[in-house]
Amino acid sequence: MANTHRHVYGENNPKKVPAVASVAIEIGDVVYLDGASVKPASSLADLGMLVTNQEAIHDGFVGVAMQARLTSQAAEGLITVGTTGVWEFDLRTALVAQKEVGVLFGIDEAASGTVVLAQGVIEVATENLAIGRLAERALNGATKVRLEIISTKVLGGPQAMA
Repeated sequence: MANTHRHVYGENNPKKVPAVASVAIEIGDVVYLDGASVKPASSLADLGMLVTNQEAIHDGFVGVAMQARLTSQAAEGLITVGTTGVWEFDLRTALVAQKEVGVLFGIDEAASGTVVLAQGVIEVATENLAIGRLAERALNGATKVRLEIISTKVLGGPQAMA
């Protein structure tokens, strides 16, 4: 997927975080912490089930890349990551029903079921799978959604209602 600026509105609370050497990161990629550095969600080794992949990304979720990093950059370096705010993400398949504000979304995977998408999301059932909540109503047939993200690593991630 091409570099896509996904921030729509709200404070994006940018952080400078170390990025793994020789791993490409594109603007708009969901990034997670792997050891001491971030990687795009698509670099997660398939854990066998979508929900397992979603939970792994949720647990390490730092935010959305606001800066690209090329594979030719051999040394570890810092990139800017948005950790909050409203961001627009792609859906692999159009919504079959209207969704209301607050619905949880997590990362999605390719149709093959073996590759996590760096910039795609899907509705999830529980907070432990989510990277954010729907910030605006999404109509039936929508192919994009706007999510209020909250970094798990920086701010504690999507939280259950009290």
